[in-house]
Amino acid sequence: MQRETLRIRLSNGLSLEGVRCHGGAGTPAVCLPGLTRNARDFEDIAPIIAATGRDAIALSLRGRGGSDRAEDYLTYHPAIYRDDILEAMDILDLARAAFLGTSLGGITTMLVNAAAPERVAGAIINDVGPELAAEGIARIVGYAGKTRAEAASLDDAASQIRAINEVAFPGRDADFWRAFARRTYKENEDGSLVLDCDQRIGKALTETPPAPDLWPAFASLKDKPTLVIRGAISDLLSPAIVEKMRGVHPSFAYCEVAGVGHAPLLDEPEAVAAIGAFLKTIV
Repeated sequence: MQRETLRIRLSNGLSLEGVRCHGGAGTPAVCLPGLTRNARDFEDIAPIIAATGRDAIALSLRGRGGSDRAEDYLTYHPAIYRDDILEAMDILDLARAAFLGTSLGGITTMLVNAAAPERVAGAIINDVGPELAAEGIARIVGYAGKTRAEAASLDDAASQIRAINEVAFPGRDADFWRAFARRTYKENEDGSLVLDCDQRIGKALTETPPAPDLWPAFASLKDKPTLVIRGAISDLLSPAIVEKMRGVHPSFAYCEVAGVGHAPLLDEPEAVAAIGAFLKTIV
């Protein structure tokens, strides 16, 4: 499967990092990661998406991965991410795409559809909803931008990641956490590792205005093919919130990933099967 590195320069002067996995002429898929995550989170699922006959384009939001850090950290806000993604689609000549959004990426997907529904062919929302459970929000606010940014080695980085995320991935072995760390950190010239995101994202989370009411944005998907994925032990997307979501979008498909919290990595067999089946309905 051919992979292409993308560098997308926006009119605001920032550049976004992207990776395109070429798969064919079908409606492309745009993949958006979570709060402190980056395009590498889709390394496993992108080839599977491409195998459905479409390009899979994973993008790192501003301040993450290889995307530029914003001069003003207060621009780390869902409404700004929405605008960045719509402009990136223009630059990439993507008139319309299916979206796969994990956590913050799912929120951004909802906002893109609300603003420009003609650009969204369908949506996969991974472990997030238009309402967020208080327990999960408290946990995220507790670590975002507050953890030690540097690690002396991959094992040190894996230990840090495990301390934060073991609640979501219980019982995983050392190889799992090392692989998780490789997607979370970047290597310095001296071999040390540093978190691959702007630590000011945590400040923005508490200092910027809250995201707009997401219920109308989610409701805007009600006439679109939609798949909601939930980790069975998620502390951010509760069963009660899922039921409320059914009240405004009764027809969405649903997949629950056993033994996983926030958020499924999308390499789990049930998630892979659900995504593959869903995308076959979007030509």
